[in-house]
Amino acid sequence: MEDSAGQGGVTELLIAWGGGDEHARERMLPLVYDELRRLAASYLRRERPGHTLQPTALVHEAYVRLVDQRQVDWSNRAQFVGLAAVMMRRILVNHARDRVADKRGAGAEHVPITLATDRAGAPELNVLEVHEALDRLAALDPRKSQIVELKFFGGLTMDEIAQTIGVSRATVEREWKFSRAWLHREVTGGSPE
Repeated sequence: MEDSAGQGGVTELLIAWGGGDEHARERMLPLVYDELRRLAASYLRRERPGHTLQPTALVHEAYVRLVDQRQVDWSNRAQFVGLAAVMMRRILVNHARDRVADKRGAGAEHVPITLATDRAGAPELNVLEVHEALDRLAALDPRKSQIVELKFFGGLTMDEIAQTIGVSRATVEREWKFSRAWLHREVTGGSPE
């Protein structure tokens, strides 16, 4: 995930922004916009057909939430994209909850999403069920939950996740494998293939 403005361009802007330079934030958006839009489009491909949110709207809402973050010590682009992924997940979960509430108790809406990003034909899951399962995983092991968010929702590579959370690539791979199987069992009641 190399910076578009050369090695370290976005990272330097993030650090400057974290230090209070509001102009750095403004200069950064064009450098990360396409990446955030691809991330949003990836999320929405996993959602039900006809979803009312569009990638551009999801990017803008996530970006607004990101710029409101006051207590983040920005360290690199991977951390920023990972947090953007978390924000997008929360936006989609809130959107799904609002739609369920609009139905006035008609039952949970099926919002498809797949856990197995590397397999075609993976089962569709309800985004609210995945969110609740991730919350349970976070209660058991916050790092494993963070790895899932960064990998599945953020699209970060194993190396980027390792760098972001400060562990080895082997640890990330081991915990991703465990977490994916655990989540699959929690959400579907079965074991992964």
